Amino acid sequence: MTANSTAHRLTVLGAGVMGTNIATTTIGHGVPVVLVDIDPGSLEKARVNIARNLRHAQMMGALPAGRTPGKLITSLSPADGAEATAVVEAVTEAADLKYKVLAQISAAVRPGTPLITNTSGIPVDELAGAVERPGDVVGIHFMNPTYLIRLVEVVRGPRTAEATMEAVTDLLAAIERRAIVVSDSPGFVTSRLLHPMINDAARIVGEGVTTAESVDALMEGCLGHPTGPLRTGDLIGLDNLADSLWALHERTGNDSFRPCELLLDKVRSGDLGRKTGRGFFDYGEALS
Repeated sequence: MTANSTAHRLTVLGAGVMGTNIATTTIGHGVPVVLVDIDPGSLEKARVNIARNLRHAQMMGALPAGRTPGKLITSLSPADGAEATAVVEAVTEAADLKYKVLAQISAAVRPGTPLITNTSGIPVDELAGAVERPGDVVGIHFMNPTYLIRLVEVVRGPRTAEATMEAVTDLLAAIERRAIVVSDSPGFVTSRLLHPMINDAARIVGEGVTTAESVDALMEGCLGHPTGPLRTGDLIGLDNLADSLWALHERTGNDSFRPCELLLDKVRSGDLGRKTGRGFFDYGEALS
């Protein structure tokens, strides 16, 4: 196989923050994308955000010079993405919803089409049980913003086929991403380490030990964290973070994964981070 962007056609399921970011990355590398969501308003916002993200990526030198961007098609129906050479599922971190979406798209695409889940906590093999061809399912954990972060965590489930791994390797080469392959488990590596750290940082603030600003300043200045855990949580989306923690808690029984009260309070109040303009910090304008 060759790392040729014109050989790929991607369908992305879910026009939220991650779906929009993944679409930006692939379009910017010349890969056409069909972006599917059940909400027309989300698709309209996604078009605006993808255009903005592409400009940002270009300014940051994160896209290949001289490459024609891939075409973006938005749709309300997974059937419109049936001709994809690969599918990325980036819907809400709810197992039942992911089962449904993966089953629908699996029935629509050709056998052997990689079904890539961007789940941050649900084991890949659990999701593979929802489709007729479990060997097609693999995890790729893109990090936000995906158009700037070149490293990805690839999760090979126990039933993931070798042909699926080869196809995914070719796709990642075409969009200039470096893969670290890990075994399947709840939360894999990145979420299992990062999300409890953010939860503990929020718990410290909730207990009145110090402020969000001080937590992040100490983690950045003393321990070398690039953005601080709470700003990272705001970037992930606090609702997504809470969902991921619940998924980890349910599958491991480890109480350290239970979302703390301050995090849950922010989710209940709609302060979800950068995408709503406010989370642990104020950002002024909502991003989505």
